[in-house]
Parts: sequence; structure tokens; C-alpha cells
Amino acid sequence: MERSTIVRVHEGLHARPATRFVKLAKGFESDVELVKDGKAVSAKSSVKLMLLAVKENQEVTVRANGADAIEALEALIGYLENPRAGLDDEAEAQSPANDAGQEAAPAPGSAPAAPDGANRLRGVAASEGFAIGPAFAHFPPDIAGQGRMLQAEEIEGEIDRFRMAVGAVQARMDHALAQDSLSAGDRGIVAALRDIAADDSLTGEAEGLIKGGNDAVSAVITAASTIAAEFSAVDDHYLNARADDVHAVGRQICLVLLGQDDFSLENIPEGAILIADNIGAWDLARAPLKRIGGVVCGHGGATSHIAIIARSHGIPAVLGLGGQVNALRTAQDVALDGNAGHVIIDPDEATRADFAGRVEAAAKERAGLTIFKTVTPKLADGRIIEVAANIGSLEEIEAALEAGAMGIGLFRTELLFMRHMHLPSEDMQAETYTALAKAFAPYPVIVRTLDIGGDKPIAGIEFPDEENPFLGWRGIRMCLDRPDIFKRQLRALLRAAVHGNIKVMLPMVSDISEVRQTRVLVDECTAELKAEGVPHASFDLGVMIETPAAVLIAAALAKEVAFFSIGTNDLTQYIMAADRLNPTVAKLNDVTNPAVMSAIEMTAKAGVAAGIMVGMCGEAAGRPDLIATFVKMGLTELSMSPASIQRAKKAIMAMAAEG
Repeated sequence: MERSTIVRVHEGLHARPATRFVKLAKGFESDVELVKDGKAVSAKSSVKLMLLAVKENQEVTVRANGADAIEALEALIGYLENPRAGLDDEAEAQSPANDAGQEAAPAPGSAPAAPDGANRLRGVAASEGFAIGPAFAHFPPDIAGQGRMLQAEEIEGEIDRFRMAVGAVQARMDHALAQDSLSAGDRGIVAALRDIAADDSLTGEAEGLIKGGNDAVSAVITAASTIAAEFSAVDDHYLNARADDVHAVGRQICLVLLGQDDFSLENIPEGAILIADNIGAWDLARAPLKRIGGVVCGHGGATSHIAIIARSHGIPAVLGLGGQVNALRTAQDVALDGNAGHVIIDPDEATRADFAGRVEAAAKERAGLTIFKTVTPKLADGRIIEVAANIGSLEEIEAALEAGAMGIGLFRTELLFMRHMHLPSEDMQAETYTALAKAFAPYPVIVRTLDIGGDKPIAGIEFPDEENPFLGWRGIRMCLDRPDIFKRQLRALLRAAVHGNIKVMLPMVSDISEVRQTRVLVDECTAELKAEGVPHASFDLGVMIETPAAVLIAAALAKEVAFFSIGTNDLTQYIMAADRLNPTVAKLNDVTNPAVMSAIEMTAKAGVAAGIMVGMCGEAAGRPDLIATFVKMGLTELSMSPASIQRAKKAIMAMAAEG
């Protein structure tokens, strides 16, 4: 959606108001653009915004696309129509980048008081748990380019300087990877950052800007913003989170170019709450994590690398506070609720006592749940209920294993395609799937084939513009139309099946022919690998049940596949005809709605009648209040976030005890 207006900002969007406009735009999840005279730039890039040269009394258009597009348009148009926006020093109201469906948090100046009078803020609940401790503000200064155009004779030397900086960052990350102090999960994250630093998309973009006369620092800032915007524009939280990684790598390159050291977290006190506007995964992975009591950040979401690191180390975290995080700059102490996404500034004695009790109770609960890590949950009749993990990258393996996952119920392959900013080779995919199979053998690893489409574009595939990409060319539909891409993934999965219990499921299935066409391609791939003498093995083929069509033909589908996996997130969206990323219809996205529960039960009955495994890989699978219902319907596999696994096992064992 878009709206046009006349700019009333005093003297237009020059440096200071442009910076404020960008900060305001960054407080929203939506992809936001500012358009002037037919030229559109990201409203989240200060450099691009200032280069647009927006003057007072000129007409511009603001475009927004995403979960909070309406709120973004209202706030940004309001800023542009404010004559004092370029003059006053008041903190502009900002909305946090909340997860889809969450209630928008209030701006810093209007945050409601908690019942005890404390100043309460709300963000994204990214890592569960409670914490209270001294605030450790980490707000390193922003990096800015020289803002001058290079002379022709300076360009070659500037390119050499840039390449040396990139090499230095890569060497620094290689050194970190060589240390034994990094956990396996953190090592995977650093390796991913190192991959971004070496990627031609980032370096090529920056070098092109330098050749155009930009200084290296400005070029890196602009290039990082360009690449990050591609991730931010994707209508998928997991992929949005990669934008932060690109910015983090760009910052490291800039620091080398400027001859500066980054601000260190080495001196953070024991039990302190780390407060930052935006902290890179590179910085957090190297920090003394055992001393950090909690993390509060203006940027990031539940699928960001910051969240992954926090969860894997048991650190409560609230992210996506947007501009609200500035209210914490001068805080002395902070109470943090990572379950609800609440942050309380300088809590009073009653709140301190309350949170101290919560921390103690949570510690006891965790200790009590650890006994379920190695438990194989069985019902009274002897049936085993597999409790597996949903993950999207190799760096999440450690958290899943530590939680006691009985395999992987959903491995999202989209990140593998998005992370490298080019189509991954068959060998690269085979290595990834093999690592998964080996890590969880003999438990099953269910890999979802590429679930990507017009709402989640990737490099190397040209997607059409679609009115409603959620109902368009995505998932199995796109894959069957692009066998050159699909067969590469299927060949990699056949190769990985040699090393463990690989199973494969197809997303967005709505017709039996889609399964049959896939089987033809699998047979072709098997024949090719055999002819080439490449080791391979067969795998079970299943489907995700996430479209109403799949529910209605479940009995017929069950005769064609080895298993069902119910994707409750999309199934709820499609059953209720309510966009799950649209907060205005969030109340309709309720898995407990009778219509959705009826669809789940219909699917389970069809699967049970056909004698195939019926599982669930939506987050509803980890809800203790629903697990008994799902198991009684006939589900024998539940897959969820690692943090929910031990609670789920406990709920199943409680069912068994009740008989």
C-alpha cells in the first residue's frame, strides 16, 4: 500500500531529519520505500534517502509492504507532514518491530505503567525465561562514510583498501572459528557471517560503488543496506533476520577501513542485562555469554541469530523494541520477561521480589524438566510419541540435541537458498542434509523441500508479480515448474539418505498429481545417480497438510505417501482466510478454532485409516494444553521449537500416567 504527501519537514530530508526518518522506518517490520519523481529508495537507508535529495514542499510517496504497513504509513506520513520534524530534539514516536500478530507496543513516552508503577515496555519474546539485573548499555556510535566523491586516480587504491579490509574481517572470523571456546552452534553462526563477508553480492556491490566514486566506507554502508533490504523485503521472519547479519558484517568491514576497534562486551558484569539498539551476532558470539543475564535489543526477532544464540545458551531475550530501546539508555536495573516480551525499567522492590521469585521458579522448572531430555514418551498402550524439533539451519542442531529432540520434524531449506545469495549447488545441499542425518541418526530427519515463492524471492529464480503471493507460485508449484532446481535438491537428499534416516515432505500440496509428478522426478534422479556411480538411498516421501484442499483429499493422499505432517500455521491461515502476518485479523489465527481443529481431526483420521504416520510441525504441537487432544486424534509425531520439547514430553508422560 502507498500514500502520497507534500513534505513539510523544515528544509527537507537533510542529514538529521533523514536519519530520524530512517530510524522511524526501521522500527517497523514492513519493507518501506520513499518515492520521488519516479525514483524509489529504501526508507531504511540513510545514505540512499539523503541521495534522493527530498526538499521541503516537494511531493513524495511512501510505500509499505508487510504486517504493519498501515501503522508504518501513518507514522512516516505524519513525520513528513510535521514542519518541526527537522528542528526539534524530541524523540519521535516509534513502533517496535513486533512479531506478526503481536499487539503493537506503545512508544517510549506513552508506555503504560505496570500495576506496580514500573515503566513497562513490550517487544518480541525471542528467548524464554526471566531475568533481573543491572543494565549494561551497549550503544556504539553509528558509522558514517566520508561523504565525498573520489578523484579518478584515487579509485584503484580505494578498491585495494576495501579488499584488504574484507580480507582482514575474514581472517578475524577464521581465527575465531579456529578457537575451541566457541560452541558448535555459535561456530555455525560465525561461519555464516564469514560466508557473507566473502560473498560476491556484497563485495561486488561495494566495489561497483567505489568505481562510481564513493569512498569505501560509504560504499560498504550502501552495499550492506542494499543487500539487507532484499532480506527485509521478504515476507518471512526467518529470512528477514538475515538483514541484521549483513549489517553486522558491513560494520566490521567499515571498522577495519576506519582503523577502529569495536566496543567490547568483555567487561559486562555478572548477571547484567545487555541493552543495545542492534548487536551483531559476531559480537554476541564472542562475548562472555555465561555472565550475561538477559538481552534487550531494538532490532531482531525470534528467528534472528541473536535469538538463536540466546536460546542455545539459555539467556532470556526480548528483541524488536524499535525506538523504545532508547528509554533504557540510562536505566540502572532491568527486569526481563522473555516469555511475554516485557521489559521493566528500574523496577521497584515489589517487582524485584516478584522477578526474583520467577527466576527461582523457572530454574526449578528447568531442572525438573531436564529429566525428560532422554525420555522416550510412551502412552499406556505402548505407542511411542516422537517429539522432534523444527529448525532451519545447522547451527540450531546443538539446541535441539540438548533439548532431547527425537529427530527433526521440520527442516526448512529456504535459509540454505537465501543465506548464500545464490542458488546452492547439489554438493552444498548434500553436505547440509548429510550433517543433519548424521547428527540425529537413527532418529528421522524430515526435510521440507524448497518452500519459497513470490512472497519469499531468491536469487536465480525470476518470480512474477502477484496480487496475493500466498495463493500463488510457491512451494511445490514452483518446484515442479523448475525441475532444474528441484532435481538438484532431490539428488542431494538421495545422497544424504545414505548417512541416516532422511524423510522428505512436500509443501503447499493441493492435488494428488503434485505427489505423482514428484515421484517421477525422484525416480529420474535415482536412475541418474546409479548411472553415475554416486552412493544414494531411497527416502520416505510425505506431504505437509496446510491447504484446505489437502485436508479434503487426505484419504486419497494417504494412499500415495508415507506420512502426513500438519503445518498448523499455514493451515490456520488458509482455513480462516486470514493473513497470519496481518495484525488486524490476528484473532482469527487461532488453531483452537473449531474449524481448524476439525480440519486437523479429518487429516488424522485419514492418515490413521491408511496406516501412515501423522505428525504436526506447527508450533501448536508444543502446546501442553493441546497435546493430549492431538494424540487422541491419532498423531504420533509432534515437532516444535527445541525450547518446548521437554515440556511436551512431560505432558505426554502425564497422559500415560492417567491411563
